[in-house]
Amino acid sequence: MPLLMAGCANAPLEQAGSLSSYSDLDQADGLLAKSKIRIRKDEVLAARTVRIIPTTFAEGARTETISDDQRKLVGNAIDRTLCAGLSDRLEVVPASQPADLTVRAVVTHMTATDEKAVATTKVVSVAKSFLLPGVPVPTPRLPIGLGSLSMEAEARGKDGTPEAAMVWGQGANFLSGAARVSTAGDAYELASAFGNDFSKLVVTGENPFKSLSGPPPAERFQAMAGGAPKYAACEAFGRAPGVAGLVSGAVGAPPEWTDKGNGVPAAPAETAAAQ
Repeated sequence: MPLLMAGCANAPLEQAGSLSSYSDLDQADGLLAKSKIRIRKDEVLAARTVRIIPTTFAEGARTETISDDQRKLVGNAIDRTLCAGLSDRLEVVPASQPADLTVRAVVTHMTATDEKAVATTKVVSVAKSFLLPGVPVPTPRLPIGLGSLSMEAEARGKDGTPEAAMVWGQGANFLSGAARVSTAGDAYELASAFGNDFSKLVVTGENPFKSLSGPPPAERFQAMAGGAPKYAACEAFGRAPGVAGLVSGAVGAPPEWTDKGNGVPAAPAETAAAQ
């Protein structure tokens, strides 16, 4: 564990001002993720419907080395994962319709991935397969240029009362996860980690890091494979790349090659103050 943490990118728990309050958040760290949460369990579990406002980026998360199209892809990956995870218990309705809960997420910090370092790692991996064919020797990433993602999100009731909130941050590490030759590669991979953690908080009403998740429902498997999501409202975030996405991740291809996003032109950037 100390070795893993030593080779992990730093992901600060920054505040973008989109949450109702930061004073009553409790520390709730996972194995790799740092997090602070707030949950009103009874109120959250009483909810039956949810709508998702598309993820936005705070000004501090807009690095020049990551393009607007790449940011859009990362934001959409967050929303797609949230939609799939929340569907385990809640009915997801379109963002234009009222719901028991409204979920909104903001990217507060994002560090680019060093494409050259990832490419070098992939070259070493290929060389190993030739020199040691059939030998299961892992190929760690070069522990430089690791990307990171920091988020904050809140679920509010019909009257605007904050029912659940999370400030979250996680960096890529050199031992686990898919390394992609893209400046947005690590942020894209970490998008699903955040989406799973926040949706579990809302679905269970409990700290998502206290227990291991069980096997996902059949509908989630179908969506992960690129099939139709459980609820039509999730189609707003496009479909997962499926097998093609898994293969491209394994070989280190940029997510832009297989993930088509939501197919909707990017909206003008919103600052945290506009939230």
